[in-house]
Amino acid sequence: MKSILPALVMLATAGAASAADLDQPSLAELKWVARPIVVFADAAADPRVARQLQWFEDRIDELEERDVVILVDTHPDEKTALRERFHPRDFMVVLVGKDGEVKYRKPDPVTVREIIRLIDRMPLRQQEIEAQRAGSG
Repeated sequence: MKSILPALVMLATAGAASAADLDQPSLAELKWVARPIVVFADAAADPRVARQLQWFEDRIDELEERDVVILVDTHPDEKTALRERFHPRDFMVVLVGKDGEVKYRKPDPVTVREIIRLIDRMPLRQQEIEAQRAGSG
């Protein structure tokens, strides 16, 4: 999964991103593999999208370490599976856990620090940290 994230962020930053344009993986494909963060907006040119993606790009290594995959949907007229599931209005950021459940949603850009704190408190992430410690000790 780690190779997907930088490509999605880079394409999204270049203004070429939408769920359809990038042929993004479905949430079902990501279940138990990654923690999707879905960024919705009504237009790719929305400055909040650019800000959010820049924040992600600035701390990409920390997001990759937590198996985060960024999905961007900026086409409200297309009834994508993501839009059908989350019913966004205008801008919205949704964090989905590896179990496929929504862990957090916010109608404004979210700092990576806030996302990392949320993820690191999740039970599955705690297990991953413990497994890493056991493997390196």
